[in-house]
Amino acid sequence: MTFLNHLINGVSLGSVYAIIALGYTMVYGIAKMLNFAHGDVIMIGAYMCFCATNYLGLPVIAGVLLAVVVCTVLGMAIERLAYKPLRMAPSLAVLITAIGVSYFLQNAALLIWTSNPKSFAPVITGEPFTFFEGQLSVSRVTVLTVAACIVIMVALTLFTSKTRMGTAMRAVSEDKGAAQLMGINVNTTISVTFAIGSGLAAIAGVLLCSAYPILVPTTGAMPGIKAFTAAVFGGIGSIPGALIGGILLGVIEIFGRAYISMELSDAIVFAVLIVVLLVKPDGLLGKHVSEKV
Repeated sequence: MTFLNHLINGVSLGSVYAIIALGYTMVYGIAKMLNFAHGDVIMIGAYMCFCATNYLGLPVIAGVLLAVVVCTVLGMAIERLAYKPLRMAPSLAVLITAIGVSYFLQNAALLIWTSNPKSFAPVITGEPFTFFEGQLSVSRVTVLTVAACIVIMVALTLFTSKTRMGTAMRAVSEDKGAAQLMGINVNTTISVTFAIGSGLAAIAGVLLCSAYPILVPTTGAMPGIKAFTAAVFGGIGSIPGALIGGILLGVIEIFGRAYISMELSDAIVFAVLIVVLLVKPDGLLGKHVSEKV
């Protein structure tokens, strides 16, 4: 039963990574840029929910909704102010800007909330579900996290394949110039992509802090990097790849902690990234695209 417990914990952690990885994979797939400030948006979402429930006395659902709204607006503002002026700039300039935005958000959080750790209450409480006469225990947060990941993945897949905006996103992903000639507003499409990714980051931040209830201004930094690893692992630009990569990475991390070393678990995760880049640079579900010159 210990093996099953570790597996369930790995799937739960991987589900959070998968939700975060969606933000990376959508922005890269459509705008062809890496938003390394995404991990800090996770942190802002968690703080928003914390403030809503602890300072304003709002119910948890209202706190989550507030976090989603704030992060959605924040994501659109970041895209408009920091990334839109660099739409035609070299990728290195965009990367440096993303790192700058990340540091700005972290230091703003330090000024507002200080570096003192905050105790984050789980979004759902209650006794865990037990099976096999109590030998296997599954917390309610774990069930909620996995269920949220599945619902989000299904909804996002349907959105990108069935709606007008989803069709515009896929068109912009294929060729921005051709999409604009067909009447698609590329700037609006990219802004909506950032909005969706940032809203999902807020949900991921709340779920992450519910499972690991210590909140500090650097809360989203390491999970954000690991989620980027998951996106690359699954094939950055692929929504199903984000799900598979996130869950596999979560399972690898938990089993690495349990059976190898707590101290080396992070090293194992990034070793996976190195191996994937060496063996299959496009990821498990990524598509190799030849660049025409």
